[in-house]
Amino acid sequence: MHLSTHNWMRAEPLEVTLRRIKRLGYESIEISGEPTQYDTKTARALLKQYGIRCWGSVTIMVAGRNLAAGDEALRARTIDYMKSVVTMVKELEGTEISIVPATVGKIVPDSTPEQEWKWVVQGLKEIYAHAKPCGVRLALEPLNRFETYFLNRADQALRLAEDVGPDCGVCLDVFHMNIEDVDMHDAIRKVGKRLVDVHVAENNRMAPGMGNVDWRKFVATLREVGYPGALTMEAVAPVDRTPVSPWPNQVEKNPANTSPEQRKFIEDHGGSLLSEAFYTMLFETAANTLLPLIR
Repeated sequence: MHLSTHNWMRAEPLEVTLRRIKRLGYESIEISGEPTQYDTKTARALLKQYGIRCWGSVTIMVAGRNLAAGDEALRARTIDYMKSVVTMVKELEGTEISIVPATVGKIVPDSTPEQEWKWVVQGLKEIYAHAKPCGVRLALEPLNRFETYFLNRADQALRLAEDVGPDCGVCLDVFHMNIEDVDMHDAIRKVGKRLVDVHVAENNRMAPGMGNVDWRKFVATLREVGYPGALTMEAVAPVDRTPVSPWPNQVEKNPANTSPEQRKFIEDHGGSLLSEAFYTMLFETAANTLLPLIR
């Protein structure tokens, strides 16, 4: 196992992220699934410069991206988008793509459970066929019920992966598992060899070490099932706007290089743009908590 991270949680140049994580002992990055934001030749050169490899990517499921949509054209655009993320991962020499099938924040279905399942399986099979020759493995990620109605638990993601193909995998996220799975360790055991990626954050979605998750037991369970991959940091800190906030430097006062769409996504999922000092503290805490357990 090794320590990895997402980079969608704070809008900053890729080189700033790479410089930080290299210093702190991270080995790879799961790059934000926005292919139009990256020139892969330039990004690949930066990765090599800092000795950080691309682990993969994650779909950014904003409005207009949904494999379970009742609109056929919207589903087709979503398939094309996900294929483009796969292609980006291939060009960055990565090996996996974490896929959230439906729009994050959409909690009202478009059709019957049977019909939506069929649409999603059909779409994923097309993406799976594109990913296989690219050497990129799909990892289907369940989210909690407040972010999606479609896929919430590990057993649901496992069944969906089985319906898609023999090499389709699952991504488990500790924050979401802590809400939806009765026993996250049993969930890991059930997914077993289909476990392709693991996203790590606390029960409060702060960095590992800032909540109540038993990380020693969690890592031991991953070793039990023979998981060889990344622990991908995905702390999405809620912004404390109260007088008792322990983090007076939490929010970035002068954000730069942030598109309106990117800012909205970050604010919808965290609360605001985080300052570099606070963001770096999260990464340091995660590294100090997890690296002694996986080395």
